Amino acid sequence: MKKLRFAPLTPARWDAFARLFGPNGASSGCWCMWWRLERKDYRAGQYVTNKRRMKKLVESGVKPGLIAFSGREAVGWIALAPRGEYPGLAHARTLQPVDDKPVWSVTCFFIAKAHRGRGVTTQLLNAAADYARTQGATLLEGYPNQPAVKWPDAGMYTGVVGAFTKAGFKVVAKPSSSRRIMRRRLTPASRSGSLNS
Repeated sequence: MKKLRFAPLTPARWDAFARLFGPNGASSGCWCMWWRLERKDYRAGQYVTNKRRMKKLVESGVKPGLIAFSGREAVGWIALAPRGEYPGLAHARTLQPVDDKPVWSVTCFFIAKAHRGRGVTTQLLNAAADYARTQGATLLEGYPNQPAVKWPDAGMYTGVVGAFTKAGFKVVAKPSSSRRIMRRRLTPASRSGSLNS
């Protein structure tokens, strides 16, 4: 596999992102809006409306995540932002805040089928840590699963514990039998990092 390159989702990269997500918006018309909306709004907007919402968000200047590129092809996605940008987390019974520390949250992944099982998720997590650090974050948090049996790929959109562990995250809470809350501490960095543009 070629060395991956990581870049924030911007209007200039929208077409690559849309090709990666395909006509179904990655999963059931989500377009990575599940955590960003109230549940009733999300369900009312699946597919076309959620795609429009995500595009409008990107066009407003928000960088809602990073794309992994192999050459010119987008092969993976990770969503991340300050936790407060995800109202869906506040309503998730098993994902209540661990403490009152300000954290950035990693909420979703999508990896192109041909690139799954190659460590792309771990690489995305490392790139996300670098990016969040340049934005002033000191803690990066994720909500991976540790299922007792194999789940379908679509059910693993928040990631798996193994990938987070490889990227230096530690378990800080076990809110259910399969869900973990994991964190990685970030050291301060200059805002001039290569993932800013």
